Amino acid sequence: MGTLNPVRIIREDADFFKPLISLALPIALQNLVATALNMLDTFMIGQLGEEAIAAVALSNQIFFLQMLTLFGISSGSAVFTSQFWGKKDMVGLQQTAGMALILGVISSGLFTLAAQLFPGEILSLFSKDREVIRLAVPYLRITSASYMFTAVSIITSGVLRTTGIAKLPLFVSTGAISLNALFNYLLIFGKMGFPRLGTSGAAIATSLARIMEMAVLLALVYSRKYPAAFHPRQMAGMTGVFLRKYFHRLYPVLLNEIGWSSGMTMFTLVYARMGTDILAGYNITNTVVQFSFVFFMGTGNASAVVLGNMIGRGSPREDLQRRSRKLLYLSPLLALGFTAFVFLLAPYVPLLFRVSPDVRRLVTSFMMIVCPIILVKVSNMHIIVGILRSGGDTHVCAALELIPLWFIAIPAMAVTGLVLHWNPLLVYLVSMSEEFMKYILGLIRVFSGKWIHNLT
Repeated sequence: MGTLNPVRIIREDADFFKPLISLALPIALQNLVATALNMLDTFMIGQLGEEAIAAVALSNQIFFLQMLTLFGISSGSAVFTSQFWGKKDMVGLQQTAGMALILGVISSGLFTLAAQLFPGEILSLFSKDREVIRLAVPYLRITSASYMFTAVSIITSGVLRTTGIAKLPLFVSTGAISLNALFNYLLIFGKMGFPRLGTSGAAIATSLARIMEMAVLLALVYSRKYPAAFHPRQMAGMTGVFLRKYFHRLYPVLLNEIGWSSGMTMFTLVYARMGTDILAGYNITNTVVQFSFVFFMGTGNASAVVLGNMIGRGSPREDLQRRSRKLLYLSPLLALGFTAFVFLLAPYVPLLFRVSPDVRRLVTSFMMIVCPIILVKVSNMHIIVGILRSGGDTHVCAALELIPLWFIAIPAMAVTGLVLHWNPLLVYLVSMSEEFMKYILGLIRVFSGKWIHNLT
């Protein structure tokens, strides 16, 4: 690379890093606002006690599965929309957007149906605590009514970002999330004349905010005639060749996201079986870690868009390889600051929640354990989401995500947590083992150059 100076690396490739940063900042800011207000929501719900925290965490596992499915559809489709946008092929871009919307609404409808018909049965898979399940059932039923509205927002926002429009989703999402926080305050605690509804009030607030987000986003997209303004007539010209290519690249991403989210759900299942206090500690820790991780969610997704645009324009492979390597050098360096941030917060975060001293100690220890692993997690995000997916290397991405997770981390965690009854801190460390194998194999793939596929 000629130099190890991060500033000089960015300046040398300003035509790559400038659009990447300009796109990453709105995405990161959107994630930051969402995570910060999610922490505020967790804080408000936390005032109702550990059972309420655990109930919302359990209910959100279904939403988590739905969101990862939507992220899979959006991310898999972005492989095409970013390359079509780089090539300025508007027909291909809007046909891809249409297919993504159709798949997103159908899959979310299935999640809604399951949550409405079998909420108790689904939640009992994760916990045997009857009080937690009792609190979780109405929350799940109410929030699941908004799943299909969320699907439209997620898919539309994803298409906007691949065309370089990242500020609109930021503003709309920030407004919706802020309303969610306000509604939570009013309905959870019964303020300003509203009824005190507890966890059900939080669910109503969430659903109202999601519906309003979709309505405002679509109104702006169609009134301003953005590229994401899909019309059904555009689907008429879709060919069988395009559909085969689309699903060939999409299904590994869906398998990847569903398999990964199911793996995270297995983590939650193990912690829930180990005890409600451990589940509460894990949930609080995850919220804080995501808060420190939001900038890299932005740079990871922005990398996929910028590299995909380059591939669609026909940029030389040498340029793609050189810039992807620089990206992998810079990402863990930048992550050092965020790691320090988490470490410094570790003793103080648990004090924000009305939980037992044992849960507070657990949260502090969990946060300290995850600090060095953040560097590896950041690199893995840029390898899989940012680099490999931009080149349509979705089959390898799925293998990198799922094999270490399901064949190493989950079995080891289940044995150590439920059979050997190890200390929760050791079980938490075992759950992170997959990140290291993923990192080594991912580096090999990136440096091979075999990830670059022009799909347009």
